[in-house]
Amino acid sequence: MKKKSTTSKNFLEEMEIHCSPHTLSAYKRDLHLYSDFLKKHKDITFLYEFIDKKGFSARSKARIISSVRSYFRFLESKGQKTQLRQLKPVPVQSELPKLISAKEFEKIYKAATVSDIYKTRRNHIVLLLLFGLGCRISEIIQLNLQDVNEMDHSLVITGKRKKQRMLPLTQDLFIQLNEYIQKYRPALLKDNNTHSVLINNRGHRPSRVDVWRWLSLWSKKAGFKEVKSPHQFRHGFATGLLENGADLRSIQFLLGHSNIQTTQIYTSVKQKHLKKTIKKHHPLSAFNSQKNRSQ
Repeated sequence: MKKKSTTSKNFLEEMEIHCSPHTLSAYKRDLHLYSDFLKKHKDITFLYEFIDKKGFSARSKARIISSVRSYFRFLESKGQKTQLRQLKPVPVQSELPKLISAKEFEKIYKAATVSDIYKTRRNHIVLLLLFGLGCRISEIIQLNLQDVNEMDHSLVITGKRKKQRMLPLTQDLFIQLNEYIQKYRPALLKDNNTHSVLINNRGHRPSRVDVWRWLSLWSKKAGFKEVKSPHQFRHGFATGLLENGADLRSIQFLLGHSNIQTTQIYTSVKQKHLKKTIKKHHPLSAFNSQKNRSQ
């Protein structure tokens, strides 16, 4: 009897167990693109050219190739032959992450104020969780009431691959979060069985789309040309910690990075900041050695 071949569907079903919904969605898009490629080509080496013509960014190209390579490794683990050795990874330079500054945060925080005091407090908590804790959008929308520890003023965050980390809250953030939960959240609820900390305008747990729509609205109201994304808040949080003396290991834990190399990109941000600081404040910055050189 002929052995049934493994398909991309089998691969995605296995990835669903190990990956976050965001990563799984990226795999689906990349394998759909690979499927389109197979309609015209058999030689995998033409995949690079195929992707180039689609106009993807360098980082997207690298991700697509990585996704296909992961799929090939999965197939080989099931005993199938692939062109994995012909498909080499695409090196990509680490780009400095865009971030939101403290002044920009103040602007968008003010812009999140609306006529409804209950929604205003909800909006402010969303922003404080993004910028004050560096949370991912997926992490804040799945926060539940039982994740708030009133005894030690901490918050249990469930990150990628359902890994949990306990983040300490500043005194001010704990007070604001606790006040929101006790006084303002109940007025937003439509269903008392909803355990979500955040509540959308329909009285339920918010979706990623809800948060993006809010950020788009507040960014525009604050006068920004582009939407301030959740990752910009996250990067602003991490960079602020590093510039104020926090070590990389602590930042790695706070952000929920599984690999310290992911966190090390912030050292580049710090170096850039240090160069600007030296240029502006160094005692020799205004000293012209050519003019003051003895003849």
